[in-house]
Parts: sequence; structure tokens; C-alpha cells
Amino acid sequence: MRKLLKYLKNYKIETVLAPLFKLLEAGFELFVPILVAAIIDNGVKGGAGVSYVVNACLILVALGVVGLVSAVSAQYFAARAAVGFSKELRRDLFKKMQSLSYSQIDNLGTPKMITVMTSDVNQIQSGVNLVLRLFMRSPFIVFGAMIMAFTISAAAGGIFAVAIAVLCVVVFAIMLLSIPLYQKVQSRLDGITAATRETLAGARVIRAFCKEKDEISEFSERNTELKKSQMFVGRISALLNPLTYAIVNAAIICLLYCGAIEVEGGILTQGKVVALYNYMSQILVELIKLANLIITVTKSFASAGRVAEVLEMQPSLKRSDNMNCSESSFIEFRHVCVNYGQAAVNSLDDISFTVEKGQTVGIIGGTGAGKTTLINLIPHFYDVISGEVLINGQSVESIGDEELRRFCGIVPQRAVLFEGTVRENIKWGKSDATDEEIEEALSVAQATDVVFSKPGGLDYEIEQGGKNFSGGQRQRLTIARALVKRPEILIFDDSSSALDYATDANLRKSLSQLDYNPTVFIVSQRAASVMQSDKIIVLDGGKMVGCGTHEELLNCCPVYGEIYRSQYGGEVGAND
Repeated sequence: MRKLLKYLKNYKIETVLAPLFKLLEAGFELFVPILVAAIIDNGVKGGAGVSYVVNACLILVALGVVGLVSAVSAQYFAARAAVGFSKELRRDLFKKMQSLSYSQIDNLGTPKMITVMTSDVNQIQSGVNLVLRLFMRSPFIVFGAMIMAFTISAAAGGIFAVAIAVLCVVVFAIMLLSIPLYQKVQSRLDGITAATRETLAGARVIRAFCKEKDEISEFSERNTELKKSQMFVGRISALLNPLTYAIVNAAIICLLYCGAIEVEGGILTQGKVVALYNYMSQILVELIKLANLIITVTKSFASAGRVAEVLEMQPSLKRSDNMNCSESSFIEFRHVCVNYGQAAVNSLDDISFTVEKGQTVGIIGGTGAGKTTLINLIPHFYDVISGEVLINGQSVESIGDEELRRFCGIVPQRAVLFEGTVRENIKWGKSDATDEEIEEALSVAQATDVVFSKPGGLDYEIEQGGKNFSGGQRQRLTIARALVKRPEILIFDDSSSALDYATDANLRKSLSQLDYNPTVFIVSQRAASVMQSDKIIVLDGGKMVGCGTHEELLNCCPVYGEIYRSQYGGEVGAND
């Protein structure tokens, strides 16, 4: 939690004023029992008269009003500091998540990142708010009441000291037990979030295979585990209130017993015994507040640990200061190996090839062959464990990510559109693109009819995730988004899988006629999509088993021949 306190630096005034106003309120409260004792001893028993009682009551009212103003002011400043704290924390969290590599995001998992950004930050915000208001007030009241008790009676002060010592032991023991348990609860909440997200994303598939009961059963199981964890830690935390009541009430009994003896002996007055009782009651109220504060702070510490874990993550992508360029082709892979999470087998193993500027490269292979991994190395989304990826003779590790991705146009495997207009989505590729440039990109992507058949054309509103477009329409719009920036390198990661053969052929023909002559990578499982490429790379189990033109591979690459034959049928020979 201490690592996150830097987010309060812009709210130093609020952070100081909130507890100060609370201490002011607490100070006025500590005078109330003394004033009540004076009313009993002097006004009621001492014969000071009605005017004395009335004046004392007016002072009590004034103390109450000042205390109320102090409490409201403290709440205002505490809320302002806590909300500002969470705003800046969320900003840095989001920034950090955007800087992480694909591998780190995969390891963290989307559910955990969502939970950290929402539930955990909210929990920390509540903790900051309560700490600013109660962390100093409650101990101030507790120890202030003890000191005031000592000024009235040493024996009574001793009872206060023993009660407070026992309460401290109970409170800290429960807190130490609760913190790791709350961390486990948050982890299980991640599991619930993951299950919910997966179920909602795959709702159609679940219904298509009549798996609703299985999903409900699995969710209920996870939910029950979360409930058991929450109940267990809740029972431990719930011990705070009854134990506090029991200890304080036992102290009150001792206090009244000792007070009665001292009143009988003429050592204390009745008013002072009432004052001691009021001080003990104040301690009871404050310790109940402190118990709730500790429960909230315990949850906040558990959440803060999870947030700090994300904030402390350093982007794992390697960076190189070596800016020296070597003589090579436009793009070159030199003995590249890639491994995900120290797996036993490399995802890519000893991949080497070169690509000249303006060439079209097809990448084909079975499911899990490493096609997506290979093209993700070009914009440096993943690191290699050995070898090098070079662009213009310079390692991608030595090129800044923004500079590198500025001249890459990427169409991912999963077509993602964002809520907003068609124009806003296409402008993700180029923020200052004109309508003419957008229309040109749509034309190349075979998406003109998709857009202008909708009411409003470029101003047509896309729903979240592009739900109001079909899969093929989404793919064409994401292709247009990549094309509008006129990139030097175009990467299509199986991004025409939902297109019919005619549209796919028209798209490839339009790409070949682009006047700026980009270098194009086409990942596909269709032989038809890559067979016209200048070079085709065939992957199998993470290894490059073939590299050449369509005709060359038909003669010398059995894997490519098998793929071609499975899609076109017949015998494969040199004249095919």
C-alpha cells in the first residue's frame, strides 16, 4: 500500500485537512463528558442554579454544531482525496497495461486485469477514504479518553489501559489472519469474472450445443467456492464487533464497580463516574468504527498488493541500443526461435528467410503451426529467445515500437471494431484521414457496398464489438482501417477467412495494384489466398518445411502438396 501513496501527492492539502478536521471534531467530543459531569456535580447537586445548567447546555449545543461542521468538512476533503487518488491510479494502471507485451497480457489474463481496474481500485479508494477520516480520529478518541480517565481517577485509568491493550491484541490478530484470506477471495473473484466473460462471449456456441446446464453447473460451483471463501473470512472479521462489545462491557462493569466504591468513600463524585462511563462508551463506539475500518483496510491491502503487482511489471519486450544497420534484405529472419512461457517445445524453431521490398509473402500451414506467432514478430509484439528479426538491416528490438508500428498495417485474426461511427473506426489507421482517403481504402478492401448501403454511410454507428455487421463485413472494415495509413508493410493474419472466394480474389487483385507497392504478408489456410504470392512459407509444428513459389512447393514440399490436394483434389504434379 505504501507504494501507492504517491498518488496522493497532488492532494496533499486534502490529505492533511481531512484528518485535522476529524481531530478537531474528536477534541470537542472529549470535552462533552467533562461538561456533563460539571452539570451533574455543580448544576444539579451543587445548587448552582438553572442559569448554570442552561449555559452549560448551550455550550454543549455549540460543541455539537462545531463538531458537525468539522465532520462534514473532513468528509468532503477525504472524499476529494480518495476519488482523485483512484483517478490517477486507474490512469497509470491503464497506461501500464497498454505497455505490456502480448506474453505478459496472456499471463495476467483479461479477467484479472478487469478485476484489478475495477473492484480492486474501488476497494482501495474506500480504504483511503476511511483511513483519512477514522485512522487518526479513532486512536485519538481511544487514547484521549484514557488520558482523561487518568485525570479523573488513577484506578479508572488503569481499567481503561488494560481494556485498550486487550482490544489492540484482538484487532491486530484478526487483521493478520484476514489479509491473506481476502487475497484468496479476490483471486476466486477473478475466476468468476473469467467464467462470466467466456460464457457471454460464447453464448451462441453454448446454446448451439445445448450446454446451458453444464455452464450453469460450472458457474454455480465457482460461485459456491467464492461464497465459502467469503463466508470463512467474513466469520473471522465478524468476530471484531462481538469481541469489542464483550471487552468494553466487561471494562464498564469493572469501572462502575470501582466507581461505586470510590463514590462511597468520597473519592469521586457521581458526575465524574458518569463522565468515566461516557468515556468508555465513546471508546466502544470508536472501536466499532475502528473494527469496520480495519476490515475495509484489510481488503484494501489485499487489493493494493494485486494492483502493485501490475504496476511493478516491466515491459518484457527486449530493447537494444545497437542502431547499426547491416546489409540485408528489406525484412530478414535469422535463425529465429520463439517460446511461450518456457514451454518444453518452441513455438517457432530456427526460422530463416528474406523478403524484398514490395514482395507478397504467403504463410500457410495447419492449425497451431506458428503462422500468427511468426507475423507478430515483425511489429515486435513478442520477443525471440534466439535469432534476429531485421527490417532494413536493423533489429526490431532497436527500433522504437511507435516508429516500427507506424509503417506496419496490421489486420488481426479476430476482426475487432469499436463503438462509434465507421469514419471514427477507419481513422484509427490514420487520425487525419480525409473522406476521400477513407473511401479509397474501403474500395480496396471491397467494403464500399458494406458502408454505403447503411444509413448515414461513414457516419453509421457501429455497435460495441461490431455486432451490427457480419463476420465478413467486419473483416473488410478492419482491412480498410489498415490500408488507410498506406503502410510500407501490410500484415493480414487470416483476415479473409470469412470472405467468399470471389471477394477474396478481388481483394488480392486490388492489393497487387496499390500504387505505393507495400510489402504484404498473407497468413491463410487457403491455398487459393497465397498461391499467387512471390514467396510462400510453409510451417509445420513451428518449423519451416518449405519456402518458394507455388510451383516450386508443389514439387518439393509434401506438406504444401497435401494442403493443396485437400482443397482442390486430384494428384499434385509439376504441371498443376
